Amino acid sequence: MKKTSIIVAMDAKNGIGKDNDLMWHLPVDMKFFKSQTENEIVVMGRKNYESIPERFRPLSNRLNVILTRNKDFEADGCLVFNDLEDCISTLSNREEKIYIIGGGEIYKQALELDLVEEMYISHVDCELDADTFFPIIDEQQWEINTLQDHQKDEKHAYSFAIKYYKQIKR
Repeated sequence: MKKTSIIVAMDAKNGIGKDNDLMWHLPVDMKFFKSQTENEIVVMGRKNYESIPERFRPLSNRLNVILTRNKDFEADGCLVFNDLEDCISTLSNREEKIYIIGGGEIYKQALELDLVEEMYISHVDCELDADTFFPIIDEQQWEINTLQDHQKDEKHAYSFAIKYYKQIKR
């Protein structure tokens, strides 16, 4: 089965969201997300999909794939699956890269099922009152490189570092 990539931004305590929304506005990070995922496949949970402002749904220039337990769920311009393994298996024959873009439960499943070979993690320099978290990972299992550092400025309330994680072959 084809391996996937994860792309996520999280605070110092692995917080990724609150009340089904992002906890920060970081234009440089959003630009990175867009450049990485454009013309690729983005896989997300239903709640994550519904948290995207309607005018941006589905995300443009990407194949949007939604995972949900709701067998009747439909979304215009999106593929819908009820099982992550079935989803990745079905998409494996496509050329595009598969990015898992959230939320917390989808990230957890993908890591537990060993479907992830690389991750792009934006480490945001703050601790906010998150209610959704990225799973704790064993960093010894990953080769980690910093792609960019961005300092706090007038458009970014927090500094952050975008890091690339490549799974070390076992």
